[in-house]
Amino acid sequence: MIRLQNDSLVEIATFLVRRWSEKNNITVEISAKAETRTRLQEGRVILAPLEKRIGDDFQRYRQFRTMLWYEAMRIKFCKKILSNDHAFGFILNAMETLRIERLGRQIWRGMDGEIIFNYTYMLVARPQLGTVYGKARIVEAFYQYLMFGAIKGNIQPSSFEKVKKAVAFANNVIDGAVKQEYGTDWLEKKTGEIIRILDIDSLLTVPVSLPFMKAGMTLSEIELLKVLKVISKDRGEMRVDPTSVIRGDDVYDEYKILLDENKKTENRGLATEIVGIQTPQTRNADETTIYDPSLINGLKIKFKQWKSGWREQHANTGDEFDEESYIEGNKPFLTDIKKTIKTKIVILLDHSSSIASDAIEYKKATLALCEVLSFLRVRFAVYAFSTQNRSMVCWSIKPDDLKWNNMTAKRLAQITANGSTPLAEVYDRMFPILQSKKPDIFLTLTDGEPSDPDAVRYMTKSFKGLGISMVAMGLGPNTVRATTIACNLKRLGYEKTVAVSRLDDIPDKVIGILER
Repeated sequence: MIRLQNDSLVEIATFLVRRWSEKNNITVEISAKAETRTRLQEGRVILAPLEKRIGDDFQRYRQFRTMLWYEAMRIKFCKKILSNDHAFGFILNAMETLRIERLGRQIWRGMDGEIIFNYTYMLVARPQLGTVYGKARIVEAFYQYLMFGAIKGNIQPSSFEKVKKAVAFANNVIDGAVKQEYGTDWLEKKTGEIIRILDIDSLLTVPVSLPFMKAGMTLSEIELLKVLKVISKDRGEMRVDPTSVIRGDDVYDEYKILLDENKKTENRGLATEIVGIQTPQTRNADETTIYDPSLINGLKIKFKQWKSGWREQHANTGDEFDEESYIEGNKPFLTDIKKTIKTKIVILLDHSSSIASDAIEYKKATLALCEVLSFLRVRFAVYAFSTQNRSMVCWSIKPDDLKWNNMTAKRLAQITANGSTPLAEVYDRMFPILQSKKPDIFLTLTDGEPSDPDAVRYMTKSFKGLGISMVAMGLGPNTVRATTIACNLKRLGYEKTVAVSRLDDIPDKVIGILER
């Protein structure tokens, strides 16, 4: 049974593919309907799920991870990726796989063992040549001989001679591409020659042969070693210890951490379902659209002294005399004061339809807030509400015991602003969580009037009865409107209300609330 949730896999896959490819805007999704592929123009990697691969849980994860590395290298080194449906694209992609593998290994030498391991399962999963009919058999033989240095089954001697000649030519092309730093376009020009050598049509349909066609099948260690030796012989430049490769020593610690985090996430998911709060399920949201690096970095620089817990401040007495401050008539001494935020805060984000026109900027500001809170090691939770299928939905973006990461950012990115502002209903839905967690501050960001003010006033009083400080931030298109919203919120029993007319000011205002 697969124990890893897709949420956990997408999170680690997104981190790895961005690190390996050095492209920070790549998104990852898992689809049971497709083979692994990359859409370069969309910056998207689509991966087949673990449960459709061969082997036990750990072996499947290792194949998944290595295939992800190949897709990252395609993103880094390929100019185009053709469809595998026809012979031309199939052959070009096979040569590109070996080219990017060699280029990638120059950067990531530690991948050798996992590459060999993955090849072992790739060879096991390829079809016997006797089960492939027509001209497609010679294409499959070419692929097997090129990738593994061996073929499974028999083929006519005359066809095999063509295969050997085509593979020798392909290897020379790949060698030249790597040495001369030629790219996809050059390999594409040479693919026609391979088509000619094999005596096939470039539009010949290639049967789908996926690495998970024998899903659930496991191999004994003896069988693995046997196939691995075949692969190692063909890949002599990769010097690996076969027993170490089979154990997966370099990857197991990572896998174990992933399992532990997955278990925590499962437990959290059960807790939110009990109280009727949902966790966004979409896997392909592009969180990079709501990242504002300049805003985030500016905030981190501004509050970096809080990171260490100390902050330099001017005073009438202190440790260091500041001449410029003295000349300007300000407090002349500098002193270090302890600045820490031990306050626990829960943040609720209004995603009603009135925010829709500014949704991207709103999310950029709130994401920057979350980044800086995480940077300052503040314990915080983030929730949002919107309307879906004519019903109010309260979303869990980040529980207080989960780290802020790209998966929580994806959750924020995919929420669609829609509906009214049923604040009292949202508060009622969240009451059991806050009653259990008892944060110091419950902060609500909203740009509208609640549907039922009296009910909101009652719920505000209930939260205050738990010892929670109720704070609201009124968002408006200008200072007058923001101030009006904040004043109206004040009448609903909030201990403090803040007016914000510029969305970029949200992080500063929230930090100011925590500081006080």
